[in-house]
Amino acid sequence: MNMQNLMQQAQRLQREITKKKEEIDNEIFPGKSEWVELTFNGKKELKSFKIIKDGDITNDDKELLEDMIFLAIKDSFKKIDAEVEQKLGQYSAMNGLM
Repeated sequence: MNMQNLMQQAQRLQREITKKKEEIDNEIFPGKSEWVELTFNGKKELKSFKIIKDGDITNDDKELLEDMIFLAIKDSFKKIDAEVEQKLGQYSAMNGLM
């Protein structure tokens, strides 16, 4: 394989990686817990946040609400990480391309 073919192959792979990364960045990933629903994009930027608990939130509920927010964020990030692994995992061995 000559150097020009190798460079073309590397450029093609870089375009594929960039395209898949853009797809992930533009996708919406929901996160949910008992009291909270939220969404992030693939860049892990918060796009929406909603408290879904019925009724009033008392002072005693504040700590639980914080836990529910944390769980919803964790749920969403887990989905983003899985999508990145599915779409880009095959390229991880190619050090320096991502």
